[in-house]
Amino acid sequence: MNIAQQAASQAASAFETWQDSSGAQRAMLLRALAAALEAQRETLVPLADDETHLGPARLNGELDRTAFQLRRFADIAERGIPFQAVDDPAVAGPPPTGHPALRRVRVPLGPVAMFSASNFPFAFSVLGGDTASALAAGCSVVVKGHPGHPQLTLRTFELIQQVLAQQGLPAGLIGLVQGGVDEGLALIREPAIAACAFTGSTRGGAALQAEARARPRPIPFYGELGSINPIVALPPALNDTLAQTLAGSITMGCGQFCTSPGVLVLLDGGDGTAINDGFIATLTTALRAAQPHAMLTAGMRSAFDAGTAAWHAAGAQALLHEPGVGLAPRPVLTQVTVAQFVADEALRHEVFGPAALVLRCASLEEVEQVLAAIAGSLTVTLWGAGDDTPANRRLLRAARAIAGRVLFGGVPTGVAVSAGQQHGGPWPSSTEPFSTSVGDAALDRFLRPVALQDAPAWA
Repeated sequence: MNIAQQAASQAASAFETWQDSSGAQRAMLLRALAAALEAQRETLVPLADDETHLGPARLNGELDRTAFQLRRFADIAERGIPFQAVDDPAVAGPPPTGHPALRRVRVPLGPVAMFSASNFPFAFSVLGGDTASALAAGCSVVVKGHPGHPQLTLRTFELIQQVLAQQGLPAGLIGLVQGGVDEGLALIREPAIAACAFTGSTRGGAALQAEARARPRPIPFYGELGSINPIVALPPALNDTLAQTLAGSITMGCGQFCTSPGVLVLLDGGDGTAINDGFIATLTTALRAAQPHAMLTAGMRSAFDAGTAAWHAAGAQALLHEPGVGLAPRPVLTQVTVAQFVADEALRHEVFGPAALVLRCASLEEVEQVLAAIAGSLTVTLWGAGDDTPANRRLLRAARAIAGRVLFGGVPTGVAVSAGQQHGGPWPSSTEPFSTSVGDAALDRFLRPVALQDAPAWA
């Protein structure tokens, strides 16, 4: 029996009892995991920094977010959200008016394969939001550790096993599979696995989704994938402060955020050309002054260079493109025409790292063409669309058609864990645009509705 088979088997055994656990029991586990994570901060953060180069400040903040997520889903479970039902009492008489008594409940799917992300070693990893929401839903979890931070993954897993033992819970409730592509494929093929949650590249997610669908019994695959997160900027909104803010968003975490802004769409129509010229100049200066840290892996650094080179090979004009040193790239800002962007799919691929494309549109129609060509994005940001005008309504319709989250201010980096959050959009930003991987509704991915008809009270 290989490691994937063993972990899946143990998760299936643990699921038999965990699916019937109370909200209070689920909450107790999630809160204990949050407390254990915080108690090991002085060990875990330096370990994470050694493996990811993300810096203590960022990693401490991410650990805090991870503990917050665990406690938030503990509260959700304790309030009974996973157990909410719809009672539809019997109505006497023949159909269609009459019907039997029905109670629509939700049941946990089963063991969930959770693929850790490279760029969030805490919040989207072993004890991240996918694990927290699956446990709150009553599912067991098998974590596929990311090879970019194996030691942190192992130490976090050891912490988990200690908590499970202290609470008398089976070790298989949260399992771990380490390794590369082969181990990941083996895990998703395991018959006991009932669903998969993934955060990563579009290419990797598409391959795993194909495996999930090709199984004799296909399973749901919830993938949060690549996204270029366009910002549409109307001239009156632009100023130097906003240019500095945008530069900070593009370079935040060395551009290794799923919501990093990758496209800036400027409307040159009317008297906006001069304003846009000044904004681009300020943005370029701010990016040149930025000092991004090392990327997560040598492979990602190589992919960043290949992605920006592909832009230039497609005829894009480099506004800022300086050589980096080692794993640390320099920010890249490139300009491309609307016609080029719409015609060349290579210009619409996510470049993971501190890089962005600039498009200058002569009309609202061209802005709409750009958004339509993108097809799917986690976010679209609209700057300067605060007034209720026909043009702004058109922009909102175009943005809403392709995005899971539409912002009317600020920058897309930073995804709040809250009741109203939607982190997922049309392909290629995610595989299931009706679901979210962040926020309270993430729980819904791991619950399946069942109608109980004329059920006895015990059921």
